[in-house]
Amino acid sequence: MNDFLHKTIPNLKPFNYERHHDAHFINQQWVLVNGISNKKSVYTFKANNILEISRKDNVIKTSWTISLQNILTIETEDGQITVSAFFKDDDILVLNNQDNDEFALYINTTKYKDELNSIEDIQAFLKYKYQKKVSTTIYDHEFYYIEKSEEFGPCKVEELAQKVRDGEISGYCFVRDINAYDYSERLRIFDLINELD
Repeated sequence: MNDFLHKTIPNLKPFNYERHHDAHFINQQWVLVNGISNKKSVYTFKANNILEISRKDNVIKTSWTISLQNILTIETEDGQITVSAFFKDDDILVLNNQDNDEFALYINTTKYKDELNSIEDIQAFLKYKYQKKVSTTIYDHEFYYIEKSEEFGPCKVEELAQKVRDGEISGYCFVRDINAYDYSERLRIFDLINELD
């Protein structure tokens, strides 16, 4: 991976055939982020090496192949290009041109109910996706809480919420992540509960 791509989009994972091909790549609807303001393009990589590119009412069929590890060759309107494939996560694909610093960013919309037709739609998608991820992380994580100068825990947010509902503790009690050393973040139980709503 070149330095330009790594600096622009950190923490990319190379395409791994066993992990990504069937579960996250084939027959998924990949919306091209680059140039979405001008025209929306949806790429669908088929198992039989057919690539369908949909634009409004027009569908172009071309081909693609995997050669080495994460290297793909794609037949485009402009000719053949060789790209290395990376995943930011299961829903964000990056194809990096092997001949220059250009890359294409795609979002998998197969399981997303709303249309992505603009930069604003993409921002809404990313906000939804990462808020959901934060909520899941908070939901599964454990926290200590302090009440009347005594520390209790660790507890999951669900347990803390139940204690608040039952009147055992106040929602204004300070909490700390199990990996934090103190309560300097001034986070309260209500703050955690609000993130889950």
